[in-house]
Amino acid sequence: MRRFSTALISALALSCVALTTVAAGAQGLGGSPDGKKMKNPVASSAESIAAGKAAFTKNCRFCHGADAKGNGPMAPEGTKPSNLTDATWDRGSTDGEIFMVIRDGAGPKFDMKGYKSKMTEPEIWNVVNFLRSLQAK
Repeated sequence: MRRFSTALISALALSCVALTTVAAGAQGLGGSPDGKKMKNPVASSAESIAAGKAAFTKNCRFCHGADAKGNGPMAPEGTKPSNLTDATWDRGSTDGEIFMVIRDGAGPKFDMKGYKSKMTEPEIWNVVNFLRSLQAK
């Protein structure tokens, strides 16, 4: 009986740790689970936009295209990457929502994987600023 109780307590503890980890990951930057509430901490400037363009070119152009119109040559077969220059943002249009898609990926099938292991948060915010600069044109 004691072994069973110890095993049960261990399993419950691991479950709590896993749920806490998932909840913390879902909250993202600033502890907000909702990208609409996230504020861009990186001011849009020529330097930020240039850094965002460099990060976009390195990480995103293969699928979204060099012009960010969704026409990249290496998009997975059967997918249609988003045109990031138009006014249509199916996954949310606030800076925080765009940040979360870049960081966490685009569900539900996650054809676009998240870039949290490849870009720092400031780099992702720079990409957001770069994308905003494309929309203004």
